[in-house]
Amino acid sequence: MRIDAHQHFWLLRDRRGEWPPPELAAIHRDVLPADLEPLLRSCGIGGTVLVQTLQNGDDTRFMLDLADRHPFILGVVGWADLKAPDAPAEIARLAGHPALKGLRPMLQDLADPAWIDDPALDPAVAAMRAHGLRFDALVTPDHLPALTAFAARHPDLPIVIDHGAKPRIATGEFAGWRRAMAGLAALPALHCKLSGLLTEAGGRREPAALRPYVETLLELFGPDRLLWGSDWPVLRLAGDYGEWLAMCLDLVPEADHPAVFGGNAAAFYGLAVPDPGR
Repeated sequence: MRIDAHQHFWLLRDRRGEWPPPELAAIHRDVLPADLEPLLRSCGIGGTVLVQTLQNGDDTRFMLDLADRHPFILGVVGWADLKAPDAPAEIARLAGHPALKGLRPMLQDLADPAWIDDPALDPAVAAMRAHGLRFDALVTPDHLPALTAFAARHPDLPIVIDHGAKPRIATGEFAGWRRAMAGLAALPALHCKLSGLLTEAGGRREPAALRPYVETLLELFGPDRLLWGSDWPVLRLAGDYGEWLAMCLDLVPEADHPAVFGGNAAAFYGLAVPDPGR
C-alpha cells in the first residue's frame, strides 16, 4: 500500500489569529477528508498519517475524531505540552486512542531554537516511550544542533524529521544542511520525511534543483528510514498532489519505492495496514 506519511486537515473557525493568513488564498479555507480523498484515489494512495497544525488539545481531538470516521486515516500525530507538569498524564490519556501514533511540538514556531535541548522534557519522553509513541520533529536548519543533542540523549525514542528539516532550496544553501543532517542520520533511531521540499524551493521547483536534496536524504538515511509525504494542503502553495508524487517517484530509485512510499511509514508509526486481499 502507498501511504502518505504527512498531511493535514483544519477548519478556519478554529484558526483565528493562526496561520495561514488570508493572502495565502490556496489554503485559506477549510480542508477536510472529502477534499483529499479524490486525490488519494487518483494517485493510488491507500492511507495517510494526519499531522497536527495547532498547539492545543482541541486540534488533536479534532484529528482523532476524523480518524474514527475515515478509515484512510491510519494514524494521527497530535500535540501535547511536553514541558507541562502533567505532561506524562496527558500523554497517557491521549495514547488511549488507538489512532494516536505520535506527538509533535511545533519547534519551528518557538522563539528559542534550543527549546528541545532541555532535560525538562525527560518525563514526557519517558511517557512517550512507555506508550509506544513517536516524535515528529518540525524543524529548520537552525534547530538541528539542538535536535541532535536531544536525539542523542534519548536514543530509544523513535524520531522522524519532517520535511527534510526544510533545507533552504530557494537560495541554494546545501553544505551546512548536509553536514547537520549527516550527524542526525548517524543516530539509528532517526528517520526523515521526504516531504515539504517543493514548498521550500521557491522558484527552483524543477526536479534538477531538488535532486541533490533528495539524493542526500537517500544517501544519509538509506531507503529504509525515509518516508514519503505530501504535506497537503500546504503543498498547494507550490504544486499539486500528483505532480509532487510523480516527481518523487522519478527521483527515488524504483527498487526503493515499496519502502519509501509506504512500507517505512507503516513500520515507523506501527500502522495497521488493511489487507487488500480481504
